[in-house]
Amino acid sequence: QVQLVESGGDLVQAGGSLRLSCAASGSRISRRSLGWYRQAPGKQRELVAAATSNGNTNYADSVKGRFTISRDNAKNTVSLQMNSLKSEDTAVYYCAATTPGTSTFNYWGQGTKVTVSS
Repeated sequence: QVQLVESGGDLVQAGGSLRLSCAASGSRISRRSLGWYRQAPGKQRELVAAATSNGNTNYADSVKGRFTISRDNAKNTVSLQMNSLKSEDTAVYYCAATTPGTSTFNYWGQGTKVTVSS
């Protein structure tokens, strides 16, 4: 139904910036919420940011003011602009999509690794 491919993960110094991108393909992309999860070493997977089909966004408290999610429905892409990166942002970041009309993330990319050096 949906294929998600992340890119942009890299090694970056603390205080730096990085932009992750996710290309979505399949059906009804514009009707799905798209989001970014991350899983840090020794931590549970957490929702970082999400964008609904009508443009509403929400963020984890830990990234508010630093990260910005955006989506381009014409291109079926969603990006995560990450600024003022901290060591604790180190994680594998996953693009995710919901089933249309739901808030349940059922589809996942393979992940892209972000390493923030102190």
